[in-house]
Amino acid sequence: MSEILSTLMQDARVWQGHRHIQTSQPSEPTGYQVLDNQLGGIGWPRGALSECLLDEPGIGELHLLLPLMQRLSHGGKTVFWLNPPHTPYAPALAREGVNLDQVVLINTEDDGDFLWTLENCLRSPVTGLVMAWPGKLAAREIRRLQLAAEAGSNVCVLFRERRYAEQNSPAALRLELAAGDQQDLRVNVLKRRGSWPGQCCSLAMNHRADLAFREVPCVVQGPWSGRAR
Repeated sequence: MSEILSTLMQDARVWQGHRHIQTSQPSEPTGYQVLDNQLGGIGWPRGALSECLLDEPGIGELHLLLPLMQRLSHGGKTVFWLNPPHTPYAPALAREGVNLDQVVLINTEDDGDFLWTLENCLRSPVTGLVMAWPGKLAAREIRRLQLAAEAGSNVCVLFRERRYAEQNSPAALRLELAAGDQQDLRVNVLKRRGSWPGQCCSLAMNHRADLAFREVPCVVQGPWSGRAR
């Protein structure tokens, strides 16, 4: 029994208020050293859900994933966009160094199709990153997605409305995002596996080419209408 308890105490998924547990879970660097430092050097967890909670799209949240998209797409891994709020603008992504041959855009018709598609993307061996914009998710649906994430070894980031910050979630990482006053993105760590929440940092966005504060027309919305074919 003591061995079982000892094993559990060393598992970063068991939160212990009195100390930090260094997790050995595989992860991917965010590409922002200041953010990685706030995350204990871990970055985006693989084989687990991450959540970015924000009031509205277009505040720089995609810039947060650009370094990961660049690295994984050039490593031959597929980057899935599932139900994004706008059509990704391919020329801007290419200019930022994303391999477009590895980018797949999917729009689903209803919640059932969304969950089925997301689960299969998470379980696919070709997947490197899944970025998904769900509507309302019940707790059982999030647990279902977490199990699918654990079955794969990729990164999954759910972009959700900030009001869901009060909802319990099995996600390993939860970040609250807000636009700053100096062309920056403010990041508040609401939850990270194996340690305490509450870390905050600000990420400058005006250094990433000419995309700062023009994200909606330049990155996530193209000059066309309708769905991508």
